[in-house]
Amino acid sequence: MKWSNRGSSIELNLPHPFSFEECLRFLARSDQEVLHEVGEGEVVKLLKVEGELVLCRVTSTGEALNVAFLNTSPSQRARELVADYMVEWFDLEQDLSGFMEMAARDPVLKPFAERYEGMRILCIPDLFEALVWAILGQQINLTFAYTLKKRFVERYGESVTFNGSTHWLFPSCERVATLSIDELRELQFTRRKAEYVLDLAKAMERGELSKEALLQLDASAIRENLLAIRGVGAWTAEYVRMKCFHDRSAFPVADVGLHLALKEALGLERKPTIEEIEELAINWKGWEAYATFYLWRSLYGEGV
Repeated sequence: MKWSNRGSSIELNLPHPFSFEECLRFLARSDQEVLHEVGEGEVVKLLKVEGELVLCRVTSTGEALNVAFLNTSPSQRARELVADYMVEWFDLEQDLSGFMEMAARDPVLKPFAERYEGMRILCIPDLFEALVWAILGQQINLTFAYTLKKRFVERYGESVTFNGSTHWLFPSCERVATLSIDELRELQFTRRKAEYVLDLAKAMERGELSKEALLQLDASAIRENLLAIRGVGAWTAEYVRMKCFHDRSAFPVADVGLHLALKEALGLERKPTIEEIEELAINWKGWEAYATFYLWRSLYGEGV
């Protein structure tokens, strides 16, 4: 992905289609979100690159994504890493033409693909963060999952204060590996989730699990390796493949939000069965992750 220096910022060329407005709507879904702040036409996010905390304000000109550095002037290498993060976060290397062509022929997806054209899957580039977030969200509502994440981040994450606002970084696996089950239980983690998160942190801290190593494998092997992690079931593995590994065929078919979105889209009186969803998804082959993401989009409003 081509990017260029602009003094106190960098610019990344944008693919087509790309809707920054839709990306911001997704990022603004919860007022409990602690890892970025969405304002009018912008999102502010703290990153750690080359050991330095870099506060970034992201805006769009329509043709380019502008990333302004608010608290520091990063090195050239740090700028490259910020650009890499932005490419991953906004899924900028994904060519959506195949999805748009498929969706235009699909009676379920067509209205959503037209309404939300250019929306990209907002990814979670860090594997530890993606897995912990997925584990936190298991068997609880999204509101409480955000509450747990906020407590966890504000207790154990690093932060930067800029213009009176505090911006947070997700806790590192190294930091979390030093914690006890009781410390996480204080935040209202269940004992089982606390065990899962601590086991995961220790495995990643020891180098037994890494995104870099998994990226050397094919999709089915990545899935198998994720499923081998204690606390990771089929839904979590598919969610992480979708959000961290950019696998457009990832399909969290058991997702409650997906079921609700399809119930409303199809005008059903009940949620569709897994079998019915799999039948619908025959048309989505190779684009299941984007089909899911666009259906999720139909569940939240038009704010921002």
